[in-house]
Amino acid sequence: MTTLAALGFGYCARHLVALHPGAFSRVIGTARTPEKARAMPAGVEGFVFDGQTLSPDLAAALARADVLVASAPPDETGDPVLRIAGPALAAGRLSQVVYLTTLGVYGNHDGAWVDEATAPRPDSPRLVRRLEAEAAWLDFGRRAGIPVAALRLAGIYGPGRNALVQVRAGEARAIARPGQVFNRIHVDDIASAILAVVERRFSGVLNVTDDEPAASSDPILHAAALLGLPAPEVVPFAEAAKAMSPMALSFWANNKRVSNARLKGELGVVLAHPTYREGLSALRAAGEGAA
Repeated sequence: MTTLAALGFGYCARHLVALHPGAFSRVIGTARTPEKARAMPAGVEGFVFDGQTLSPDLAAALARADVLVASAPPDETGDPVLRIAGPALAAGRLSQVVYLTTLGVYGNHDGAWVDEATAPRPDSPRLVRRLEAEAAWLDFGRRAGIPVAALRLAGIYGPGRNALVQVRAGEARAIARPGQVFNRIHVDDIASAILAVVERRFSGVLNVTDDEPAASSDPILHAAALLGLPAPEVVPFAEAAKAMSPMALSFWANNKRVSNARLKGELGVVLAHPTYREGLSALRAAGEGAA
């Protein structure tokens, strides 16, 4: 019997459980409010976790968890799951921690290739906190004797969250900045990566990304072609930047190509959607972007 605890139970955890219902015999999920905790999918036990307190019921459930998937963003005082629930987790029967973080911690590398051995260059307080949270989880694993995998995720897309939906809704923006590329990852492939980590009891940093860094506008233009709709006008970055938030500008300041060699070689993950083209085609076949 293997128990999964997902704190919190977000987009990636939902798809992991939905795609692989037989992978775990018990699933515990958390939400920030009682209403959301009660609205968990069938088969998921919902608990409230607000990042400030740990209820006795949740502490008891975590003590029986075998696998933890943690995705709550860190705040100014660190990772809330580790800060509040760390002692309960260390005293339980955990055999694997999966911490979901971001490729953003690498910062800008002017379009060069990076891998897990590349020194991170976080360029905002938010990304510094992410890198510190990674280090705190890895240290927790060393002290507790539990393998901890820090999964650095590319830009996530999948059902309900993709360029097809954006194009159909008229919300897609095709922005051109010559030489700028980004990596992406389909949520199905994140689920595969998590299962591979659990199976192999992997510990360390792992890039979870597709094979092809591509321009921001490429998936938008491809989605429009799949839908048979006119492509959105391509807007130069200099013009689009005038209306961008500081967070969006920070995102666009980073330019890198991220290698997934460890994911495929060491973990043996075969990507179902190696580029955005396969991913969007599969989503379109499933009805995404329908009128």
